[in-house]
Amino acid sequence: MKIRTRYAPSPTGRMHVGNLRTALYAYLIAKHEGGDFLLRIEDTDQERYVEGAVDIINRTLRDTGLVPDEGPDQDKGYGPYVQSERVKAGIYKKYAQELIDKGEAYRCFCSKERLATLTQEIEGKTISVYDKHCLSLTPEEIREKLDAGVPYVIRQNNPQTGTTTFHDELYGDVTVDNKELDDMILIKSDGYPTYNFANVVDDHLMGITHVVRGNEYISSSPKYNRLYEAFGWEVPKYIHCPLITDENHQKLSKRSGHSSYEDLIEQGFLPEAVVNFIALLGWSPEGEREIFRLPELVEIFDYHRMGKSAAVFDYQKLRWMNGEYFKAMDPDTFYGMALPYLKEAITKDLDLRKISEMVRTRIEIFPDIKEMVGFFDTLPEYDTAMYRHKKMKTTEQSSLEVLQELLPVLEETEDYSNDALFAVLKDYVAQKGVKNGYVMWPVRTAVSGKQTTPAGATEIMEILGKEESLSRIRHGISMLREAVN
Repeated sequence: MKIRTRYAPSPTGRMHVGNLRTALYAYLIAKHEGGDFLLRIEDTDQERYVEGAVDIINRTLRDTGLVPDEGPDQDKGYGPYVQSERVKAGIYKKYAQELIDKGEAYRCFCSKERLATLTQEIEGKTISVYDKHCLSLTPEEIREKLDAGVPYVIRQNNPQTGTTTFHDELYGDVTVDNKELDDMILIKSDGYPTYNFANVVDDHLMGITHVVRGNEYISSSPKYNRLYEAFGWEVPKYIHCPLITDENHQKLSKRSGHSSYEDLIEQGFLPEAVVNFIALLGWSPEGEREIFRLPELVEIFDYHRMGKSAAVFDYQKLRWMNGEYFKAMDPDTFYGMALPYLKEAITKDLDLRKISEMVRTRIEIFPDIKEMVGFFDTLPEYDTAMYRHKKMKTTEQSSLEVLQELLPVLEETEDYSNDALFAVLKDYVAQKGVKNGYVMWPVRTAVSGKQTTPAGATEIMEILGKEESLSRIRHGISMLREAVN
């Protein structure tokens, strides 16, 4: 049997990291076995619908490479793939009526006021439990209310004795006492199906074999089994993904600042790195390797290696992983993506392509560029204490001597290429009989004003050019003279 999975988001805004992981796992499960991955838009909750959210869903799936085989834009005979369109086609009412005819569902005409009185205290929580009042209505009473236009919902008729067992591929069998199963609403008074009912009907009609979703839905899953049994349909395999928490082990929320895919892209992460990172939130491959491109994930993904425990969103690990993707990236591709950030940081006419290659292997996210290369544009204010370095054995006094002795040499130097400048400084190192750092450290400090830089002294000087490099060295000499006197 060909595996068919689906991603069925509600168009309510940006795609949460947890939802993207659901889409990714559904995609990987299908593609690992040569199956089909479907997109279905669940827009039956009209109050939460956000204009433009469907475009966000489509764009996110496209950018991450999770391209559906079927969906609203490519009907393969299972459409429509948008639930509101399926409502208009009368699909859900047809199947709700089938359940009514079987005695597995019934119309409920109870008012909001009456429903508000049906509450119980269970484990300190106040919950509503319907008392099956309308199940006892006679056909004549039902017809009378329908003719009078009394609003109604359609409820599932769950048994009150015995148990229901639901099987999850990761969690195993989950058994609940039927008295805990409320008669959930299948069709609301506005004619729209509830999430639970629409899911069961659509998954069956679309031939879904594996349902991937968050484990917050596992408690409602026994009701799904009741529906499948009522219809006489085969139950698909269910795979409930573990919760994703922040570093404080709280549910990942908008307050974290990185709960959605678009948040992460805006913060300078690459789609490939985000996909790689999210794949490891609840699933682990064999071995120690952690960097995987999407085709590699397809090849090795085994959902049986998914965990049950909550997965922690380690932001620093994502930064590291993103940096690894930068290191492996083609320099020209990186330059094209980094250019807007370089132009924001540097207004002078400098070789941005060379600067791009300097930072490619040193940054973790694109916004790091500004902090790392801003000194090329303007020498920052800095303290002469930066010239002190125990390992290099440099002090303000030794640095002053080095810069003063080098200044006339560098003024006479015409070739300001990296190789030529490095040869000049190496000659000076040999003449002084000192280690490289004793000379390179003060020169780099003078031309950058930074403790750490994306390149060495001579590479920086090549970018700055002769005039600017000498100007900065003279400024360093002036600062050091004042400091040591």
